[in-house]
Amino acid sequence: MASIEESEPMLVTSQGGEKRVCPEKGEEEEGDLPPKRPRVQNDQKNGGQSHQDEEEEPEGNGSEGEDGEEDGETFADMMKHGLTEVDVGILKFVSDHEGFSGILKERYSDFVVHEINKQGKTVQLDDLSIPPEVEEVQEAQQQQTDESDVLTEEQKQQLGELQLFKNKEGNVSIEVEDDTKEKRTLIHKAIKTQFPGLETKTEEREGHKFIVAYHAAGKKALAEVKTATAPRKHSWPKKRGSFCHFVLYKENKDTMDAINVLSKFLRLRPNLFSYMGTKDKRAITVQEIAVLKITAERLAHLNKCLMNFKLGNFCYKNHPLKLGELQGNHFTVVIRNISGTQEQVQQAMTSLKETGFINYYGMQRFGTTAVPTHQVGRSILKNDWNEVVDLILKPRPGAEKGYLVRCREEWAKTQDPEAALKKLPIKRCVEGQLLRGLSMYGKKNIITAFGLIPRNNRLMYIHSYQSVVWNTMVSRRIEAFGLKAVEGDLVLRGGTAHHLTAEEAESHSIHDIVMPLPGFDVIYPSHHVGKGYREMLSADGLDIDNMRHKVKDYSLAGAYRRVIIRPSDVSWEVIQYDDPKISLVHTDVEKLEDKPAPVFNTEGKYRALRMEFSLPPSTYATMAIREVLKMDTSIKNQTQLNTTWLN
Repeated sequence: MASIEESEPMLVTSQGGEKRVCPEKGEEEEGDLPPKRPRVQNDQKNGGQSHQDEEEEPEGNGSEGEDGEEDGETFADMMKHGLTEVDVGILKFVSDHEGFSGILKERYSDFVVHEINKQGKTVQLDDLSIPPEVEEVQEAQQQQTDESDVLTEEQKQQLGELQLFKNKEGNVSIEVEDDTKEKRTLIHKAIKTQFPGLETKTEEREGHKFIVAYHAAGKKALAEVKTATAPRKHSWPKKRGSFCHFVLYKENKDTMDAINVLSKFLRLRPNLFSYMGTKDKRAITVQEIAVLKITAERLAHLNKCLMNFKLGNFCYKNHPLKLGELQGNHFTVVIRNISGTQEQVQQAMTSLKETGFINYYGMQRFGTTAVPTHQVGRSILKNDWNEVVDLILKPRPGAEKGYLVRCREEWAKTQDPEAALKKLPIKRCVEGQLLRGLSMYGKKNIITAFGLIPRNNRLMYIHSYQSVVWNTMVSRRIEAFGLKAVEGDLVLRGGTAHHLTAEEAESHSIHDIVMPLPGFDVIYPSHHVGKGYREMLSADGLDIDNMRHKVKDYSLAGAYRRVIIRPSDVSWEVIQYDDPKISLVHTDVEKLEDKPAPVFNTEGKYRALRMEFSLPPSTYATMAIREVLKMDTSIKNQTQLNTTWLN
């Protein structure tokens, strides 16, 4: 696989103050859709619909490199206005081991994600062959040949004239006196297939048998004939499942971008593809994809055309894939240039394996600009639509492309959606979609205009608000009661939340405890942290007893989410190496191509921690890594440290 140029990583530090490098943006993807009923988001049996961690950044989501201008400020200067973990309620750690520093995602190949399907199997790319189905294909081809051969050229000409009402008789009769029943059936099929709009019947005339073709709908059918699409050249065998499932291996590309590339090369609509979860861009990821009525041969051909993709493990099934069907993801993460001793690493990883980490929503959930997504979500829930528009479109400091800056300046100056829209070469970003809505429906119909933004993007704002409330309340819960179950905590029983009594708390652990995301169909802890939800929402101008919205999409049922997640399949090793540019993970494609595994040198001058673990859906791998390193994962903190280190 051809490599892609590595982007500049950024600095992170441990609590001990040492400085190292970390990536620019959020690590993983989540994509959780709005819960209609309360549920636990991280329980494999209770339908957490998310997958990996999601970079949920709605503003300015044009493609990279679309505007090559430098706008004066450095990235570090712009990110001074960003969020830190404290701003979104991420405050606590569960373990007391000493943190250490290292370089996370120095190369995208340092972060490898394999999907875990609903059967619990880790999805891997290990077979590029085409599934055998020779008999079915030959049968379909033979049927096409048979149908085309049963009509003479003269009969085809007559039928064509009949189809276009140029036949004055109003029908075409084909004598079939000496033909077998099988051949008569083929003639019926051939006429209906090759001449849309015609119907057939069998008649006897003076002792002779005829197949008579005629128009079923009279002259009205002529318009349908003229606009009818040509019959498909390749029929789809009946015995073959309608969906081709395959494993997609991709490098440095997020899932939707990958689907768009496949769609472009296959000349298909992207919505013909389905998948169980979105995956990170800056990583190597392996996941299952399904596509409607596209052969494995066509898909396999893309392996010759596309860089940084591989498709394989083809099979045909009768169903697509659905978001949330997966059981989770298996991560292989390399943290380079670690400063921790062998003992520190052992303590940190043992704690991760035995205790786990606080199941915070990661920084990706809240955006990277000076206007966090949860602020927009709060305004939507308050039904303050003028503020929603202002928050999305107003000028703000932060890391933004030049055309977005110019668009915001135009909006601030003129409040004219059409004028601001002209400043955007990329219209598909959230700002462009909102401005288009405002220009179509006017500034007095903001709710309708806002509806032009894709539903998932709109809902992401309110989910972000739920997330900041959850993070804040969980930090408060850990601060108050530590890592033990207490009276008034919530546990799930058969999907229903239940308050623990003092006696019941003795027989439960922190791993049983859930906390609610606010909504109209959840209950809250009965200890003082439960009251904190009401206080926080009240301070934000919201009524916790009235979480239904006049726009149904924005009514929050709420959900339950586990406080602590304990990863499974945890393993790790400290490796040493000499070449900082080599890959430290043996990928699926390298194995397929019989390339040797990375060779480590016990005397190498560089040290790295190579860890593996599996997580259920809707959990953030960055939060697990945060617990190991004891680092602040915010871009603001990382960039400031980077500036200090470079100076």
